[in-house]
Amino acid sequence: MLETALLATVAAVVREGSFERAARTLHITPSAVSQRIRLAEERVGTVLVVRGQPCMPTEAGARLCRHADTVALLESELHREMPALRSEGTPSATIRIAINADSMATWFVRALQLFCEGGNTLLDVVLDDQDKTSEWLRRGQVLAAVCSLGKPVQGCRSRKLGALRYCATASPAFVQRWFSEGVNAESLARAPSLVFDRNDRLQEQWVRRAVRKDVPLPAHRLPSSQGFVDASLAGVGWGMNPTLLVKNQLETGRLVELLPERRLDIPLYWQVAKLPLPELTRLSECVQRVASQTLFI
Repeated sequence: MLETALLATVAAVVREGSFERAARTLHITPSAVSQRIRLAEERVGTVLVVRGQPCMPTEAGARLCRHADTVALLESELHREMPALRSEGTPSATIRIAINADSMATWFVRALQLFCEGGNTLLDVVLDDQDKTSEWLRRGQVLAAVCSLGKPVQGCRSRKLGALRYCATASPAFVQRWFSEGVNAESLARAPSLVFDRNDRLQEQWVRRAVRKDVPLPAHRLPSSQGFVDASLAGVGWGMNPTLLVKNQLETGRLVELLPERRLDIPLYWQVAKLPLPELTRLSECVQRVASQTLFI
């Protein structure tokens, strides 16, 4: 097994994205970081970090990072129970999680607030589409994820959180310009839509339910939840926005729904590694509590 210092160095390089930033975090020189990574790779017998901008983990490196985070959390728990073991400068443990951008923009920050009020553990949050966050768990790159997959990833528990409700929205001027004769397959095929990235299928799902057929959609790519709202307000395109995020704009008439009776509920699940880590359990409790108060059941 690798020494704790080597594990921590691999995790720091992956988390910070470069040897230089990892060195600053660990309070050592970049040369020392390089030596530790090389030694770790020699011990394991495989490449752990793909050098680049940013540095990325190999599959083996990702699993070592998860192990490093687990070890740090166990040590952190031991330090709480036995403060004399904690030395000055000992870094706080970190839990890495993956969530979708719309959850972060609507309800997840409240869960982070509750969690951080109860301890000093840090969080490293990566954003991805809700259909892709479970892949981070499967690759061993995170300890927990908010995702649309209900079936537990191997080695994880799955808990349903509720549904994030979406509505197809646009500015009144946009609707007048592109949908003056109604929302149908023909008008949807012409009107510019908004998608988060190439993985975003919400607009396609909504259209399929609304007009009962697949329609090729012209689309702007905007990888930002708030950018979606702003672009909708500016008349750039129509898009699927969480009702939690556009409640005000709908009430004031700055945004309108293309078809008010057609909303889309996306079920969300909390998948978390089956590890006996009190801080991970506490994070799960915070997430589930806020989700039960915010999401649709």
